Amino acid sequence: MTQAAKDNDGAMNSAVTAVPASLEDAIDQARGAAQAAIQAGVPRMVVELAYSELKGLPVAQRFYPALQELGLVFKVYFPDAGAAALARRDWGNPDFVVRGIGELHSEMEPDDQAYLFVEPSSIEVNQVEDMCTEAGDKFVIMLNPKLEDVATIGIGYAGRQLRDRFLSTLEPIYYLRPLEGAVLLRCYPHPWQVWQESEAGYSLLAETPQKPSGEAIDRILLGETAPAGTPDDAPIKSKRGGFLSELQGFIRALTQ
Repeated sequence: MTQAAKDNDGAMNSAVTAVPASLEDAIDQARGAAQAAIQAGVPRMVVELAYSELKGLPVAQRFYPALQELGLVFKVYFPDAGAAALARRDWGNPDFVVRGIGELHSEMEPDDQAYLFVEPSSIEVNQVEDMCTEAGDKFVIMLNPKLEDVATIGIGYAGRQLRDRFLSTLEPIYYLRPLEGAVLLRCYPHPWQVWQESEAGYSLLAETPQKPSGEAIDRILLGETAPAGTPDDAPIKSKRGGFLSELQGFIRALTQ
């Protein structure tokens, strides 16, 4: 967690978070989390809606107004020129820059205040790292990034160095993963939360300062207390549950 996030977590007066009722609500919730993090001075952020069928372009279209509402000068970057051109077309040639990473005229400029990277992958991770270094203390948001692909960056020394040097500097300010009968949620400035599904809705079971591991979530759902030192990077298994069913209609609309 970045120092800015540590200093501001719990200090901001924000509405009580809750499990969103639809994907549309989730994106709106993510927008609010990003605005709160920007106002708190968090420089590098990650927004992740952990659902494999989502397509980045329509999600980004609903998300980028968060930057407009704050009056920021920003650029939007897609992994390649083709995706950027499609976004410019679908968004009606907006008055802000939309480019592919490394594309001509994609340079960062002194007057820029924020950058939104849409689904950057591990293929572009070195370019993205360089751009974040160039951005300095300007705001950077990674929307549904796929930077940490073990098959690409490896699990050896180079992969560890990349995580320590760059990936660990990205603050997860919004995270939503539907599980089987539960939801893992983080909505800045709130801590990580585990919600359990029931016929009456969702109830908050636990809050943790760091992302809980799959084992820790299982313990929470069983009513046990996770032991101290439980690793927070163990994989979390995601299955189709009631929450995913509730989202299907809106997801279908976004992915067509």
